[in-house]
Amino acid sequence: MNDIEEIKALLDYPHNTVIITHRNPDGDAIGSSLGLKHFLETFNHNVKLILPSEYPPVFRFLKKVDDSIVFDLVPDVCEEAIKNASLIFCLDFNSLDRITKIAPFISEAKGKKCLIDHHLDPEPFADFVFSDPTASSTAELVYQFIADTGYENKLTVDMGEALFVGLITDTGSFKYSTNPRTYATAAKLKEVGVDDYYIQDKIFNSMQKKQLELLGHCLANRMEIIPEFNAGIIYLTKQDYADFEISRGDTEGIVNHILMIEGINIAAFITEQPTIVKLSLRSKGDISVQEMARNHFNGGGHKNASGGAAYAKLEDVIDRFKKVLPKYVKHV
Repeated sequence: MNDIEEIKALLDYPHNTVIITHRNPDGDAIGSSLGLKHFLETFNHNVKLILPSEYPPVFRFLKKVDDSIVFDLVPDVCEEAIKNASLIFCLDFNSLDRITKIAPFISEAKGKKCLIDHHLDPEPFADFVFSDPTASSTAELVYQFIADTGYENKLTVDMGEALFVGLITDTGSFKYSTNPRTYATAAKLKEVGVDDYYIQDKIFNSMQKKQLELLGHCLANRMEIIPEFNAGIIYLTKQDYADFEISRGDTEGIVNHILMIEGINIAAFITEQPTIVKLSLRSKGDISVQEMARNHFNGGGHKNASGGAAYAKLEDVIDRFKKVLPKYVKHV
């Protein structure tokens, strides 16, 4: 990062600082943001973490996550914090449309903006950009940011736990999108005192009964395999959301179960929301679901993990996915 010395100079005296991440925050968004919050607070910055929408309850074990401010709940408080901020960190998103209703406030904010992100093609809205699409996660980049500023000695267990959450959730517990730096970062966080078993247990062994019942329903009644393209789909209807009382976080990870089937290389999880149909796309190898999401579903993300949405009927979106498959996957 060419601007690291200027950023470091800004850190050295307290600011009213805002950290913001994308709507529907996942483990990397929450983990990287909290890790940075803990770090900045060691410089006596007044740090407010703003989330466009509520976070999944599975991350409640993280220190200070409940101090975050949710724009959907208190928009006036968030707007005031952004206006008063002299330093704004934008984490785990590459375009302002990912923060929806907050975007105008960030665009108009007078504070210096720093983007830390690992998605492709960041928009030029920040004063400083710390972007690397080869990184496993934004949490990995936040650790690198801390190291590059020369303050690695400030790492604490609370910081490490938050960053470790980002690492394991965006890599599927180190199964994909890894690089040598990913493991080096994990090793450094372990050295600080992070209990990786504790974190894995909190995240992956905290399901509610209804979540297991929902998973069973998805696999038994809502899964379709398309063998000629080594593909699979799971979908959920509005009625499913009502029947299972689905709330934020309940569907996390369901799409990955399709890829557990031998021979399946591309998976789609398609859900009917009140006004929109959303897609989570996953793939193996050289199949780019990022291109599929960008070209056909108004979305994007990473080569093997992306998302999108469409204002259309559920059955039409499923049909669209099937029709575009041949562009990205060879017929078997």
